[in-house]
Amino acid sequence: MAVQDVVTREYTINLSKRLHGIHFKKRAPKAMKEIRKFATLHMGTSDVRLDPRLNVAVWKRGVQGVEKRMRLRISRRRNDEEDAKEKLYAYVEPVVVPSAKGLHTVVVDEDEA
Repeated sequence: MAVQDVVTREYTINLSKRLHGIHFKKRAPKAMKEIRKFATLHMGTSDVRLDPRLNVAVWKRGVQGVEKRMRLRISRRRNDEEDAKEKLYAYVEPVVVPSAKGLHTVVVDEDEA
């Protein structure tokens, strides 16, 4: 495995457009599925693991009060388990920012993360 395979990036995900028209009692569960789908698309791994703090951040205003935009740090890491199907997995965690509006994708150095 090359070192380039392991990378950490910060993304701003627009949950508002992904949850448009979703029944209000299903917004938070759908948001979790959309975050997982976003990480799969951008990191190219089907194995996506979500930080427990991300679950708290999505659900903090209840099932229907999901934030419009969220800032996420997605890390592609090596899988050390012997019986793993893939060599890499994506780990998603929330980033606390005052406002996620207007922030672009940033590659994070490994010493900062």
